[in-house]
Amino acid sequence: MLLTIDVGNTQTHVGAFDGQELVEHWRFSTDRRATGDELAVVIHDLLALRGVGFEQIDGEAISSVVPSLVSGYRYMFERYLDREALILGPGTKTGMPILLENPHELGPDRLANAVAGYDQVGGACVVVDFGTAINYDVVSSDGEYLGGIISPGIEISIEALTSRAARLTRIDIKAPRALIGKSTDAAVQSGIVYGFAGQVDGICTRLRSELGDELTTIATGGLASVIVSFTESIDVVDDLLTLKGVRLVFERNR
Repeated sequence: MLLTIDVGNTQTHVGAFDGQELVEHWRFSTDRRATGDELAVVIHDLLALRGVGFEQIDGEAISSVVPSLVSGYRYMFERYLDREALILGPGTKTGMPILLENPHELGPDRLANAVAGYDQVGGACVVVDFGTAINYDVVSSDGEYLGGIISPGIEISIEALTSRAARLTRIDIKAPRALIGKSTDAAVQSGIVYGFAGQVDGICTRLRSELGDELTTIATGGLASVIVSFTESIDVVDDLLTLKGVRLVFERNR
């Protein structure tokens, strides 16, 4: 069984694959201070919920945008499984040319998304990942990573708004009842959901104008489901895309 771990700034997503099949996955809050032993306890207990022990794991791959946790996970696998995990990063084989001025700048999560997106559609695509930031990662019809677009994420935007405006309180991120809010909270909720939906449609429309109408748009990330239903440009929603990409990169490095 392959264990894949996607460490984000806000959440960590763990998946267990049996071959190409994702048999289970879990999310928990990312703790930048966690030690390797603490991480081992969390992962062990999650696997135990499915009756899986560490001894049944025969491969592991990690994508982390939190550098301080990479050493913790590396220690965890070396101590409890007596082997090294594949850490996505510079030098990792992906089979995808990266057409950036400095390829080492590309985050491992964005790389995993691009690999999985192209593998899924077999053509030009853009992956829109709704995380701490909103990442747009663009792949050509030839499977080349062309570059991306990054904007502030939904939760960051809400935190910035409520911290600067004394009379605005933090709201739940959910579908608004109507475009025109009948309360302050409803107005903010509408602005967030319709505002980010408009951003997605605007950027994807520009990308299609530049790259062609055959461009497939794929949404992923924990908050994708809230925003996508208010967009007109998203073709596919796949909350598990990053984990699938981590698995694909692992297979290409065996």
